[in-house]
Amino acid sequence: MRKLLKASALIAIGFFTGLLLMRDGAHAERPETAAVGPTMDLPVQELRLFSEVLGIIRQNYVEPVTDSDLLKSAIRGMLSGLDPHSAYLEKEEFQELREGTSGEFGGLGIEVGMEDGFVKVISPIDDTPAQKAGIRAGDLVVRLDDTAVKGLSLGEAVKMMRGAPGSSIVLTVVREGESKPLEIKITRAVIKVNSVRSRQLEAGYGYLRVSQFQINTGRKLRSAVDALKDKNGGKLKGLVLDLRNNPGGVLSAAVSVSDAFISDGLIVYTEGRGPEAAQKFSATAGDIVDGVPIVVLVNAGSASASEIVAGALQDNRRAIIMGEKTFGKGSVQTILPVRDDAALKLTTARYFTPKGRSIQAEGILPDVPLERVQLTAVEKSFEPLGERDLARHLDNPNGKGKPAKDVAKAAKPAVDEEGAKLAKADFGVHEALNLLKALNIVQQR
Repeated sequence: MRKLLKASALIAIGFFTGLLLMRDGAHAERPETAAVGPTMDLPVQELRLFSEVLGIIRQNYVEPVTDSDLLKSAIRGMLSGLDPHSAYLEKEEFQELREGTSGEFGGLGIEVGMEDGFVKVISPIDDTPAQKAGIRAGDLVVRLDDTAVKGLSLGEAVKMMRGAPGSSIVLTVVREGESKPLEIKITRAVIKVNSVRSRQLEAGYGYLRVSQFQINTGRKLRSAVDALKDKNGGKLKGLVLDLRNNPGGVLSAAVSVSDAFISDGLIVYTEGRGPEAAQKFSATAGDIVDGVPIVVLVNAGSASASEIVAGALQDNRRAIIMGEKTFGKGSVQTILPVRDDAALKLTTARYFTPKGRSIQAEGILPDVPLERVQLTAVEKSFEPLGERDLARHLDNPNGKGKPAKDVAKAAKPAVDEEGAKLAKADFGVHEALNLLKALNIVQQR
């Protein structure tokens, strides 16, 4: 047994040395340490405990297990114990991460994290099987087909949700406001995310939907704005930027989108322990919409890079933020390759808005709160009474002798059918458009 423990200790020390020498030598003070490098010490007592546990598992576990599998599990456990976003990525997972940032991958189409041992939906991605099936931000996934999520790592759960396009999986989710878990069947597909979509709401008013921040999102957004401006004689009156249920993505894309609307000043800065973790990103000259009013729509599914954009535009007083408090992910993950086919996704910094706000676990508070509502029309059983219906009412001098009801009919404004359709289809966009119109009226006076 002593020989086994000695060999295990050597494996453990070698493993930790190789991992920790990749980082700077800051460490917590310990009463007993062993030198492992020019600037690195390791706690001897904890290494002895690790080697002892390793030896016990090798000798007593019900099935044979290799040292390689044990050490990989140790790495995964070490990273998952840090925060919900750090992880060890082997070849397949590393490739999936690259595919996600480029905009095409296979699966259900949801951004997820871990909470209390369950998979929590950060946000469903637009036009994906998960979104179409009714998955919502905040859902807790407790079962995948017949497999309980409790006890699975995030990587294991994600792997189960992925699969061949056309195959199906049943997600059992717990949702706030529902008395019992919901079973939602989803058919897998190849997910191709178009990160930027646009349309014209009314003459002069444009709508931009950013569903995810990918490497080319900034370029796509600028092209979409150019197309909207071309439809309106080269100038817009206002713009709705929709970041609802946007789970985030690439930091550089968030900076690029913010820079498109901010002419100068700070966009975001990061702070961490390593020298490369401290960075500042500032705007360059030029505003692609020439200073017209902007309303940014956010909700609880707006996370990470979405919050960078919302915070930058809010702190620079460039846009009005409307909606719900955002998710509150204020950390930056860095991909650190450890060999050709594996990498660490490690939280290396916190980001701060231009005014020094950390939104970690707090989120961005909207300037104009807006609850999620479904608008329905109220049927009128009769025409309400007015002054014109009262006996012996005075005539309107502008009516030129017309009967009161005829005057009222002539003065009655036309029903805004398109506005009513928009309000019913998406109340948030409808309210954002109304706010833009109000801002233009104020500016003209």
